[in-house]
Amino acid sequence: MDLRRGNLRIVHGNSNPALARDVCSCLNIRPCDARVGRFANGETDIKILESIRGDDIFVFQPTCSSEGSNVNQAVMELLLLIHTMKLSSARRVVAVIPHYGYARQDRKHASRVPISASAVAKMIVEMGVDGVVTVDLHCGQIQGFFHGCPIADLNPAVEFAEYAKTKQFDPNSLVVVAPDAGAVTRARRLGDRIGASRIVTILKRRVEANKVDSMQLVGEVNNCVCIIVDDMIDTGGTLCKAADVLKSYGAKEVHAWATHGILTDPACQRIMECDALVEVVVTDSIPQEQNVRKCPKIKIISIAELLAEAIRRIHHEESMEYVRQRTPQMAPAGGTYDEVDGLDAPLEEDEW
Repeated sequence: MDLRRGNLRIVHGNSNPALARDVCSCLNIRPCDARVGRFANGETDIKILESIRGDDIFVFQPTCSSEGSNVNQAVMELLLLIHTMKLSSARRVVAVIPHYGYARQDRKHASRVPISASAVAKMIVEMGVDGVVTVDLHCGQIQGFFHGCPIADLNPAVEFAEYAKTKQFDPNSLVVVAPDAGAVTRARRLGDRIGASRIVTILKRRVEANKVDSMQLVGEVNNCVCIIVDDMIDTGGTLCKAADVLKSYGAKEVHAWATHGILTDPACQRIMECDALVEVVVTDSIPQEQNVRKCPKIKIISIAELLAEAIRRIHHEESMEYVRQRTPQMAPAGGTYDEVDGLDAPLEEDEW
């Protein structure tokens, strides 16, 4: 224990307790004893079962649906957990939100609609949180909604690069696909890490949420292995249509990688019925046990080490600049997997 900083403690809600326990295991600590349940009338019931006075508390709660819970309940648990920690004389309270719900409602796309991403951020800040850690925000500008609050928006590109290494892709025929114009930067960063030969883009015309009217491909994918890269997969309709478009342009294989697998029904059914898709890789930012049972094409990679390192650095007041930079990069196009040692360039996502 550092007397100046207090103990490092993690308390979690009911959204993703498995990932919270994995993070605790990486840090060699145990989760804080707490009761997070509901009263008979449905109100959230929270009780911290041990003293946390003077400690650094990391409230671990993705705002997502899970078994027996929904997004709104997750948000309420997060807010009340933060409030409880402040009332319990914690030295510092940091919200760890691997998946930030309501992120897609980040601007007014029509008259008389809310900017929900901003509203949720304001509620979190109003609870008195001292910082926020999240993973792959849908839109980087959401960080500006947390007025006066430090934000660490982590990027799991290294985790995906490690997975790519196990697949032994040929860099000369590997293409990273941005499913829309907004995903080009994400695709470029991952493409650089895994040594993809080029980046291509799909231009789509969306008529309403989760419904796409038409798609056009910008770039060449003939006889290539394509990896569609996005921040999230929801109902899977757009993804499957994009995979079919790539296949029609001569792609040899189509994979899909996304940080957040929301996978709302009928996503698993669509993925299973899409012959163009070889596999879908998502992180465990959202619980995936049921989805994996329904859809064998779904593969899970863990972000526990990424989150654990960020938490450790914040607790010890170290720079967030080189989080997860120790992992080897992939081979460049035309090279081999043994030619690249390590990364020297810092992550661009350091906002802490």
